[in-house]
Amino acid sequence: MATLKVPAHLPAPSEDVEQLRKAFEGWGTNEQLIIDILAHRNAPQRNLIRKTYAEACGEDLLTSLEKELSSDFERAVLLFTLDPAERDAYLANESTKRFTSSNWILMEIACTRSPHELFNVRKAYHARYKKSLEEDVAHHTTGEYRKFLVPLVSAFRYEGEEVNLTLAKSEAKILRDKISHKHYSDEEVIRIVTTRSKAQLNATLNHYNTAFGNAINKDLKADPKDEFLKLLRAAIKCLTVPEKYFEKVLRQAINKLGTDEWALTRVVTTRAEVDMVRIKEEYQRRNSVTLEKAIAGDTSGDYERMLLALI
Repeated sequence: MATLKVPAHLPAPSEDVEQLRKAFEGWGTNEQLIIDILAHRNAPQRNLIRKTYAEACGEDLLTSLEKELSSDFERAVLLFTLDPAERDAYLANESTKRFTSSNWILMEIACTRSPHELFNVRKAYHARYKKSLEEDVAHHTTGEYRKFLVPLVSAFRYEGEEVNLTLAKSEAKILRDKISHKHYSDEEVIRIVTTRSKAQLNATLNHYNTAFGNAINKDLKADPKDEFLKLLRAAIKCLTVPEKYFEKVLRQAINKLGTDEWALTRVVTTRAEVDMVRIKEEYQRRNSVTLEKAIAGDTSGDYERMLLALI
C-alpha cells in the first residue's frame, strides 16, 4: 500500500494543532500552512490531529476548515482530512442524493475497498446517518441497478489468494452462457461478480478469455448505449485492475470541456494513500503526459497545490 511521504521528524500532534490555529488567525488564512500539515500526514496522524484539535479548541477541525476555506480547495482538504471510512460513507451518502453518475461512486467504493474497509464504511455510514448503507442504496435505485448494487455494497469477500480452478472454469462458462443470451443482470452473473474474491474472479475471467477467445469486457460491449452494462464493465475493471479504472476517471475529469473537479478531487483524496503510484504510472502510459502536468495544466491556486501535494 503506497503511503504519503511524511517528513522524517514529524512534529507532535499538539504542534500541528498550534500551527493550524496560526493558519486560521488574523485577516487571511494561511492556506499553504494547511497544505504543508494536512497533505503530509497519514490517516492515523490526521485522526490524532483532529482529536487533539477538538480537545484544545473545543471545535471539530473540519468545522474550522469549513469556515476558513472555500470551493474546490475546501472540498479537497475536508475530504482528505476525514478518516477513510468516514469519507467513503460521506461520498456514498452524497451519491445517493445526486442524479448523475452516482451509481458509479457506490460501485467504486464497493469494488476497490478491501472487505474490512467496506465493512468499516458500512459501520461509519450507520453511525453518521442512522440507517444502513444497503437501505439507502435500495431506496435510491431501481431495477437492475438495485439488483446489482445492494449485494455489491453488502459484500464481505474472502481476501486470500486461494483459487478453485474447477469453480473458475464452471463460472466462466455460466458467465459466457448468460452474456451470449444478453441476460446481463441474471442472478448468476450478479452472484459471481458481487461475492467472489478478487483472486477467484481473476481466475474465472482469465479462463473466460482463454476458453472463449475474448475478454469479458469486450463481450459486455454488445450494446454500447446500455448504461447498466457500462456499470457492470466498470465494476469488473475496479475488481481486477483498479488503476486502469481510476486512470480513466481522471482522464475524463481532466480532458472534459471544463474540469470535473468533483471526480478529480474524489479520486485524488481517496487513492492518495492507496495506489496512487500505480495510477500515475498508468496515466503516463496511457496519455504520454504525467498526471502532475495534467493536473497543473487544468487547475490553479491552492486547489492545484493541494492535489499536487497529495499525488
